[in-house]
Amino acid sequence: MSTPQSAVPHTPVLYHEIIKALAPFSGGLYIDGTVGAGGHAWGILDASNPHGKLLGLDLDPQALVIANQRLSLFKDRVFIIQGSYIELSSFAQELGWNFIDGIILDLGVSSIQLDSKERGFSFQYDAPLDMRFGDHPTSNAADVINNYSENELAELIWRYGEEKNARRIARLIVQNRPISTTFELANLTKKAYGNKFSQIHPATRTFQAIRIVVNQEMQAIETVIPQAIKLLKPGGRLAIISFHSLEDRIVKTIFRLESKDCYCPPEQPVCTCNHIATIKEVNRKPIQATQQEVSENPRSRSAKLRIAEKLNLA
Repeated sequence: MSTPQSAVPHTPVLYHEIIKALAPFSGGLYIDGTVGAGGHAWGILDASNPHGKLLGLDLDPQALVIANQRLSLFKDRVFIIQGSYIELSSFAQELGWNFIDGIILDLGVSSIQLDSKERGFSFQYDAPLDMRFGDHPTSNAADVINNYSENELAELIWRYGEEKNARRIARLIVQNRPISTTFELANLTKKAYGNKFSQIHPATRTFQAIRIVVNQEMQAIETVIPQAIKLLKPGGRLAIISFHSLEDRIVKTIFRLESKDCYCPPEQPVCTCNHIATIKEVNRKPIQATQQEVSENPRSRSAKLRIAEKLNLA
């Protein structure tokens, strides 16, 4: 069966490129580690009719409600679970899936989260400082803002936001604590900039940095990629969409490393690492959205897609 595209509420970022990259087929097993509203998952299930199956994971309970509704027409071919992709291997094993044909990860914050005013992801709405992807009992953004030292705040805002005014913003935060809402934090970043800022809102990088720390996003990416590679069948593919340079740098670095037979220094005469390549890079340069997609979906402007294919190691 083929479901009309009109049944999909909106087309996710790099939708056609993902379907082409994974080339879903009937009988294939697939994992969407960041299922969100189910857009990419819908395309994979539709393309793998009638026997392809998909495991969809997400921490966000709000997204899972939408995904369950959206993908319900695929019935027993889809398994939606609330959980982190860092436990991807465990969830696959629970289903008895030992080898996977395709895995997708769409990193970062989703449109659902940005548009949920009460979640505190966006400085466009006044809301409590939360920024957690899920409802698990971890520290939220307010905890980070109000409990980290000035030096710790400056370091994380610089490191994860690449914010040139990180030290000034950190100083203002500490001087004005406690801070409990998004508008309070956004206004402090504006103050740090004075009137010297471009079209990019001065809070953008600080909010990104705080969100990354709250959800331990960089550590999660480093944890999941080796798991995903190990799970893939020979010829199976891993497709990862990132939205800022820090994420893309990690993906690129791991892909380059895992596609080499040896990563000893070039000047070393004999290999001592004994590393064997497990993947090949399908595209050494990241795939980006077309101008048409960017015009229809501005969020896709910064999206970068990297694809790796598992080698036959037998």
